[in-house]
Amino acid sequence: MAASNRIFCLSLGSQTVRLAEFTFDSRGGLILCDYRTSELMADPAMDATRVAQTGIVLREFSAAVKAANAPANYSIPAQSVFTRFVKLPSVAEEQVDQIVAFEAQQNVPFPIDEVVWDYQLVTSPDPGKLEVVLVAIKADLLEELNTAVEEAEFRTEVVDVAPMALYNAFRYNYSDQTGCSLLIDIGARTTNLLFVEAKKVFSRSIPIGGNTITAAIVKDFNEPFADAEERKKRQGFVSLGGTYAEPKDPEIARVSKLVRNTMTRLHAEITRSISFYRSQQNGSQPERVFLCGGAVAMPYMREFFSEKLALPIEFINPLRNVAVDKGVDVSEIVRDSHLLGELVGLGLRSGSDCPMELNLRPASVVHARETAARVPCLVLAGVCLLAILGGWWAYFSKATQIQTQVSEQLQTRISGLQAIESKFNAIRATIKAKQQIVAPLMGAIENREYWVRLIDDLNSRLPDQGIWITSMELDTAKNEVAAKAPKNPVLVLKGLWLANPHGVNIIDDFTAALEKSPFYTVHPEKIRPPQSAEEWATEYTLRLSLKKPSLP
Repeated sequence: MAASNRIFCLSLGSQTVRLAEFTFDSRGGLILCDYRTSELMADPAMDATRVAQTGIVLREFSAAVKAANAPANYSIPAQSVFTRFVKLPSVAEEQVDQIVAFEAQQNVPFPIDEVVWDYQLVTSPDPGKLEVVLVAIKADLLEELNTAVEEAEFRTEVVDVAPMALYNAFRYNYSDQTGCSLLIDIGARTTNLLFVEAKKVFSRSIPIGGNTITAAIVKDFNEPFADAEERKKRQGFVSLGGTYAEPKDPEIARVSKLVRNTMTRLHAEITRSISFYRSQQNGSQPERVFLCGGAVAMPYMREFFSEKLALPIEFINPLRNVAVDKGVDVSEIVRDSHLLGELVGLGLRSGSDCPMELNLRPASVVHARETAARVPCLVLAGVCLLAILGGWWAYFSKATQIQTQVSEQLQTRISGLQAIESKFNAIRATIKAKQQIVAPLMGAIENREYWVRLIDDLNSRLPDQGIWITSMELDTAKNEVAAKAPKNPVLVLKGLWLANPHGVNIIDDFTAALEKSPFYTVHPEKIRPPQSAEEWATEYTLRLSLKKPSLP
């Protein structure tokens, strides 16, 4: 990816918004030129205004760094994004997109047309299989966040997921590490775990974070969330437990125990995640742990995990291979160094190839970029269109002259053809008059043959044996049945049907055959009394409504 001279990176956390400005040296190295951070209202009851608060902070950042239409990469917190590692059968490269799209429809818990999603192949421990990391976010939430970013006059380039941006930063700064490393990123809402070894990566999100501690303080002290958050920052530390003496202040002691209880729950989840990684993902036991995220700055956090995990613990330093401009406040960078992993990972996306290059750009950004890319082509097409129109104008001018000449020549021929047309019209009128005279004669011929063809039709539908027709007559009665009958003439068909294995069904079969006739339709009422054991033949009556309205 080509390097940009100036790139802004934004970490849009649920409780903290951070900005870093990077540039690149002549060798493509990353240089941190500016860093800013701002807290949002911590109370979960204010979640409905979270995007609006983020927009206000971003506009303040933009005004301070003069970022009018500057390119920006930003990350979305893990709790807002669906992430899944999916194993697939090994397929040809050209089929990967198709099979991943199918898996996305199966795994993403929302209608696929309501999300923005992306994927990337990762190394699979199983031979003959592919593994992809699949990420998706609700399209409406992404559009809200992106609107806040672009209204602050940033131009969206990359939309990453926070754990994956952290993964890129770790790979960039700790490429010398061997074995399995575990990154524990404790944020406000969730704790994100990253297992990194060789070319393998696996992430998991645990719904325990800094706000979980605050919620415990709210419940224990029965005070508002904002007050509990302030108490956590002022008095909070991880109780060492065991034989260590408690603080003399009972409130501080209570807070430290609440913190330890929450961290103990988190440790249990981390232990389960390590077991899952080793058993289900064929991963290795972590050899070291790196801490990052806002909550790890709490006193004795490192000692707690060192005691529980019995592994080397250190705070991540995402600036190991990143230069810091002399204009940046070093003390602030040192204080927040464990929080800069996402920002460094986002900066790398614009200056080098990264091991994880997911991009959840919303549809509006994709459309705008495609339109901008087409502008030169559209301008060229416009010029070509004008040239074409000019050519057509010259062509049609010449064609008009030729058409006028040809029209004059054709008009002479048309006059002669019009005289011939008049003769044809006279002949057509004569033929029509003759046809009107002949029509009654043709009708008479048809009527003469009508009854012969009708009787032939009846005969063709009569079974070879088992049924006789004894009489046929037109129904001229004025009884109730005749009154309900159609206006067309009705032919009454009478006969006998003989005793047979099928019984009265022989009449039904005969009726079904008659209903296919083009000459008549069968009335629904059928007079066919059941045959007694003593009778060898039974009478039947069928009423046929002739389709010819008048008879010869």
